[in-house]
Amino acid sequence: MLKLEHIDKNYAEHHALKDINVTFNPQETTVIVGPSGSGKSTLLRSLNLLEHPDSGKYTIDDRTIDLSEPVTTDTLLWVRRKTGMVFQQPRMFDHLTIMGNMIEAPVHVLKQSKTDATKHAHELLSAVGLDDMANRYPYQLSGGQTQRVAIARAMAMAPDYLLLDEPTSALDPELEAQVLRVLNNLAQENQSMIIVTHNMDFARHAADRMLFLEDGEIDFDGTPDEFFNKPTARIHRFLNAFKFDQDEH
Repeated sequence: MLKLEHIDKNYAEHHALKDINVTFNPQETTVIVGPSGSGKSTLLRSLNLLEHPDSGKYTIDDRTIDLSEPVTTDTLLWVRRKTGMVFQQPRMFDHLTIMGNMIEAPVHVLKQSKTDATKHAHELLSAVGLDDMANRYPYQLSGGQTQRVAIARAMAMAPDYLLLDEPTSALDPELEAQVLRVLNNLAQENQSMIIVTHNMDFARHAADRMLFLEDGEIDFDGTPDEFFNKPTARIHRFLNAFKFDQDEH
């Protein structure tokens, strides 16, 4: 369980998160949507402590962190082992093969043996359809392949929650479909995921729960059925604008 209580985050001239209270349950796929600048990515990055809120409490399992105080390095590392992050444009070590990238953190952070880490990496690469790419280098992969490796690499650390920040927004539709199939498979396997995305079709089919953010506040927290089939007037406008944008492209 991940629980945020009274989370606030201010930037110089922008109140990014306003008194956020939300609990993320295990074995659920939560999809976070909303207009640009609504606080979606700030909320997601706060769960990994890539953003440090100004105030509030963050509970993981039975451990509560007071975010109004400095966070120790040990606590930061503990949180990041619990919450694996996949970015819009993942970075890899260019001098390492895909397998080298896969086993780097498990060997040096989790202290796994190279043999065990390699075996698990092959299993994860197979799951995303890329085990035949294990000996290639990052520059030899397409954008969609790179993102699928990034998901497998995050999973190699066995996080309790997988956090994904618009993982397909930089991809063309064909490559996007490759990544979304991987995420949909993970959702079917009850991997705990929290995903910021603009892909409403994916959200409709993969989400167990929808959050709609606007102006740094959670305006909706409910099921995909409620979100898509019984929307509030505001969400109805949001969905219609999104459909219009798709038609334009």
